[in-house]
Amino acid sequence: MVTRVVSWNVAKRHAPWRELVEMDVDVALLQEAGNYPTDVADRVDTGPPESWDSHRWNSDWWEGRFSRLFDRWPKIVKLSDRVDVEWFRQVSPIGWVDDDEIAVSGIGTVAAARVAPATAEPFVVVSMYARWAGPHPSTNSSWKVGYSDGSAHRIISDLSAFIGDTRPSTHRILAAGDLNMIYGETNEPWQSLGSRTQTVIDRMDALGFEFLGPQAPDGGRQAEPIPAGLPSDTRNVPTYHSTRQTPATATNQLDYVFASRGFHEQISVWALNGPDEWGPSDHCRILIEIEDG
Repeated sequence: MVTRVVSWNVAKRHAPWRELVEMDVDVALLQEAGNYPTDVADRVDTGPPESWDSHRWNSDWWEGRFSRLFDRWPKIVKLSDRVDVEWFRQVSPIGWVDDDEIAVSGIGTVAAARVAPATAEPFVVVSMYARWAGPHPSTNSSWKVGYSDGSAHRIISDLSAFIGDTRPSTHRILAAGDLNMIYGETNEPWQSLGSRTQTVIDRMDALGFEFLGPQAPDGGRQAEPIPAGLPSDTRNVPTYHSTRQTPATATNQLDYVFASRGFHEQISVWALNGPDEWGPSDHCRILIEIEDG
């Protein structure tokens, strides 16, 4: 048996939800997920709000600031009866949590759940969204977008709670999502943070996670020509297009999949990034299949 998972930044749009319910998948790891449209309400289960929103504030001042900055979330969606899903409730970053909780240090960056297929061992899934953060005003920085590695490291810190042994084979964890960074990027392009991106990859490796791409040749269509700032032997596959691009002209890979070393041998990953299969978002879908072990 195979458990099918899709990772997708849906850009807070309704159309991707309608496409999700037509796909033969069991679980979706979404990023930038707003509310689903009412016409799919009986076909999706996003779990309790506490599984994706850990910061519910009463202050009117904070509510205004919060709604302006944090209006979209990573969510984990149950899409079939072939699996059971137990969502972890998000709590503040405390030292000890209950079995159904996850301590979360970033706002709108992570969601986690335990997935139990009917015919296989359970595993933990994590939807990752490395939000852009602006440099402190005191820096007088010219970076208009900001940086994403700070959010990525907060995600890794939260994910570390599921690592309870130095042997990766003791864990069954799948983490996927939009990291807003380009794997293998050099420091040459303007505003590139290639060295900082590599610290994220290295830290995941240190925790016993295998980088699964997706990467060419089996993980999807590559951009032609090779995007600036990437080495000639890059295996990146585009997963995002800007407002000035189309799926056919997309260049950058921002979405990635990691799995516990050992568990990763049961997993296949590829990007549905062909122009005719891209889907109704600025990010394409990442399809993940887990074979029964």
